[in-house]
This record gives sequence, structure tokens and C-alpha cells, in this order.
Amino acid sequence: MEKTHILSITVENESGVLTRVAGLFSARGFNIDSICVAKTLEKNESKMIIATSGDAQILEQIVKQLNRLINVIKVQEFTDDDSVLRQTVLVKVNADETTKGDIFRIKEIFNGRIIDVSRNHYTLEVTGSEKKIDSLIDILRPLGIKDIVKTGIIALASAKKII
Repeated sequence: MEKTHILSITVENESGVLTRVAGLFSARGFNIDSICVAKTLEKNESKMIIATSGDAQILEQIVKQLNRLINVIKVQEFTDDDSVLRQTVLVKVNADETTKGDIFRIKEIFNGRIIDVSRNHYTLEVTGSEKKIDSLIDILRPLGIKDIVKTGIIALASAKKII
């Protein structure tokens, strides 16, 4: 059964590393659903967060091959139980006198911000789980979404929970 897998891959910050990592997924027939890459606090390292869907056995092979790449420092798979997973979306939605109030209420419900305003549209920024972002899009769709862009999933290991 296919499920979503979230991988955190710490790599040396060098040209060509992204191509080699993506090539491993492609060679195994795995699609990358989202990928976010940025430098870490270490100036010579970057972290890739890759979301992909597929068979666990094939993913296990990809992880083994990733660990063999010279530029890969660490590979870690995250789950909902052991990590904080977030996504940010910017949504440009039609705004007129009849919908502006609805957009403000939706913004409040989703703890978002209006970051751009014109006579005919508002642009909202919302951060949250993938499920929250999908719900926001479903609610805004009837108002008329003009454009949308999502960051893809970013992840960080959770702190140990204190009970």
C-alpha cells in the first residue's frame, strides 16, 4: 500500500547534489511530491525535506542508496508521531463587497494573514498541516481562487513530550 513518506536529508552544500538525490528517486520510479531545500546553521550543509508516496520496500532501497552518496551526511524519515510537519500556502482569491467579510472570517479561522490587497483580490498566507491547507483551499474554492502556490512540506523532529 502506498503512503506518504517524509525524508529529511542533510547534505553537503555543493552544486549537483540535488540532481543526484532526485536521480535516485527517478531511477526507482518514485515521484517527488514536494521538495524544500535550504542551508542549515552549518554554512557547508543544506537540508532537503522530500515528500514522496510509494511502497515502503522501494523507499528503503532509496534510503540505503542515499546513505551511500558521498555528499549525503544524514537521512531520517519522519512520521506524524515523531515530528512537526508544516506547509505554507499563498492563495490569491477574488474579493468583492459580497465576499470580503467571508475572506476575513476564513482568515481568522485558519489563523492566516492577508498579505496583499487590491480592489479585486486578497492574497492570504496560511501555515499548517497538509490537511489544514487542503481544507482552506476547499473553503476558498467557491469564492474564486485566482492563483495558488504552496511551499511543500517542511519537517523537524519533535521534542520529547513531557506528560
